[in-house]
Amino acid sequence: MDEAKRLVELIPRLRRYARALVGERSSADDLVQDTLERAWAKLHLYRRGTDLRAWLFTVMHNVHVNRVRATRSSDPLEEEMPELAQRGTQSDALLVRDLDRAVARLPADQRAVLLLVTLEEMSYEQVARTLGIPIGTVMSRLSRAREKLRAMMLGQSPSAKLTLVK
Repeated sequence: MDEAKRLVELIPRLRRYARALVGERSSADDLVQDTLERAWAKLHLYRRGTDLRAWLFTVMHNVHVNRVRATRSSDPLEEEMPELAQRGTQSDALLVRDLDRAVARLPADQRAVLLLVTLEEMSYEQVARTLGIPIGTVMSRLSRAREKLRAMMLGQSPSAKLTLVK
C-alpha cells in the first residue's frame, strides 16, 4: 500500500507543522498521533493521484480546530493584541523566542496560513485546498498575519489601515 508508506514518510513534516501550530512538544506529538490515527481510519476517503501531503495537513487542521473548539467556549473574533517585551540584545535566541511567542499569539486562522506558506512552503492554492478556503482568503490572512507579526516584533500595536473612499 503506497499511501501507507507515504504517511510514514510525511511524519517529520507533520511533527514540524504541529510543533509550530501548538507550541508544546507533547501536545504536538499528540496532535500528530491523532492526525495519523484519523488519516489511517479515513484512508479510503483519500483520492489517489491527489496531494497526500495536502490531504494530511487538512486532516491535521481539522483535528486541531476540533480540539480548540472543544477547549474554548467562546473565542472573540478580534482580540486586542498583547504587547511583546522588547527584544534583548544578548543573542539571536531571544529573537527566535519572541518570534515563536508572537506567532503563538496570532489568531488561529492566520497562524495556520502563515505556517503552511512559510514553514511548509505550500503554494497559496495548496493552502486554500488544505484549509478549504478561497485563495483570496489565504492571501488576506497571510497579509494580516505578517503585519501583526511585524508590529509585535517592533513592539507596536498593529495599525488599522483604513482608506476613506468617496
